[in-house]
Amino acid sequence: MSFRNTAKTFVLLAGIGGIFVVLGSLFGGVGGALLGLAIAFAITGASYWYSDRIAIKAAHAVEIDAQSAPELHQMVSSLAASAGLPMPRVYLSPSPQPNAFATGRNPANSAVAITQGLLENCPPNEVRAVLAHELGHIRNRDILIGSIAAAIATAISLLANMAMFAGLFGSSDDDDGPGAGSMLLMALIAPLAAGLLQMAVSRSREFDADRYGAQLSGDPMALASALRRLEALGQRSPMDITPAQASAWIVNPLTGTRKDFSRLFMTHPPVEERVQRLEEMAASV
Repeated sequence: MSFRNTAKTFVLLAGIGGIFVVLGSLFGGVGGALLGLAIAFAITGASYWYSDRIAIKAAHAVEIDAQSAPELHQMVSSLAASAGLPMPRVYLSPSPQPNAFATGRNPANSAVAITQGLLENCPPNEVRAVLAHELGHIRNRDILIGSIAAAIATAISLLANMAMFAGLFGSSDDDDGPGAGSMLLMALIAPLAAGLLQMAVSRSREFDADRYGAQLSGDPMALASALRRLEALGQRSPMDITPAQASAWIVNPLTGTRKDFSRLFMTHPPVEERVQRLEEMAASV
């Protein structure tokens, strides 16, 4: 698992470099390409060291300790010990939507965050199963991949917005550099590229974390029930976060899953497919 996710990280980083080199060359030829490569390195470096802070701040989460939330803290501690993992930092987001995520660059520098809505809407066995899923992300060492993907999506979307502005209000096609048509084309392609990068690293890791979380908690059906509940309640009250951060959460916090063509471009696999796999696990025990 660790080797596979390491390979995914290298592929993702190569994709980042390629995208930014192409975008940079549109702006400034060879010099722009070199600048794009430098930006790619800067983004990945920042996401490596500060991805957990960015995700936690986006969720408006605050750290909790054993004194402020003894039952929750003990639940995380027990699961981490069973998984052979260091105790992650525990955060609570005030969001009423039931959801959770894990973040950090490695197991020794990891954190799990859950929302107030998860505590208020889910029974303890489902909360425990959701936490086990998040510890699965930490154990599989794919929290870094998701953090880098979120940083890439944010940066590329920002550059795309700048390109759109430049294309509409910048120089004409008769001037040096790319014209409005090139800028508008880049503005359309860049967000799609960012979304595809996120999708590539998100779908399989959710299935892997589901499987490990079900094994760690010893209750596949509790996780299946939690996923159904989180999806249903999440669709009623989308979370106030940027789309680039959505891939970190156990269930899409913005719109939930959909059954039309747009699901191909989402960062989460369909909940019904995840539930089916968990039910098959439960039946095989």
